[in-house]
Amino acid sequence: MKSRVALVTGASSGIGLAVTKALWSKGYSVVATSRRASKCAELVPSPRLAVLDGDVGDRETAERCVSEATRRFGALDLLVNNAGIFVAKPFTEYTQDDLSSLVATNLAGFVHCTQAALSVMAPSRSGHVVSVSTSLATQPVAGVSSALPILIKGGIEAATRSLAIEYAPHNIRLNAIAPGIIDTPMHPRENHPFLRTLSPANRLGTTDEMVDALLYLDGAQFVSGEVLHVDGGAHAGRWA
Repeated sequence: MKSRVALVTGASSGIGLAVTKALWSKGYSVVATSRRASKCAELVPSPRLAVLDGDVGDRETAERCVSEATRRFGALDLLVNNAGIFVAKPFTEYTQDDLSSLVATNLAGFVHCTQAALSVMAPSRSGHVVSVSTSLATQPVAGVSSALPILIKGGIEAATRSLAIEYAPHNIRLNAIAPGIIDTPMHPRENHPFLRTLSPANRLGTTDEMVDALLYLDGAQFVSGEVLHVDGGAHAGRWA
């Protein structure tokens, strides 16, 4: 049986690294990309793992990664739009640099990678795109002012639903995962006591739980246009 082929962005740390390692261990062939993917000691190129450096805000990176998937592995079955940055601050304090960085990585990265992936998935009438959003897109939290990244991530969730309908005739599914706070190097240990209060479960999620959500969605062939929350119930409403 031919292995599935995945492209994972933001693959050198945190959620992206966990997803890359899990997919590879499950028998997927994987193209792993990030700005410094080749510097990650845990990403060792192999017959089923291609490691590419690049900025997803640059269309050339997306096209090169998709081309590598099809050239080396013969297909692209799964795109995981994981690369992203998060800037939390009062709305009027966002700078032009903040806006440019968020748009380049979070929005342009989604557009470039998804366009490139769909362009090769549609002719084969098969494929799946999963984008990582945030639980804050539907349940903002007092004390975590982040309207600008929420603006972009909420738009990606809306685009996911729209594209799920647009590409259903091509047998292509699009879904999103909306995590709460996940225990990654992004969050210093000294911040964990506060971060635990951002979920009614009173804890941080794990990268393994994000992997579980991704594997579920990739295997759930009748699920499309879904935003799966991995946040301990934070999206459900007020809990404190």
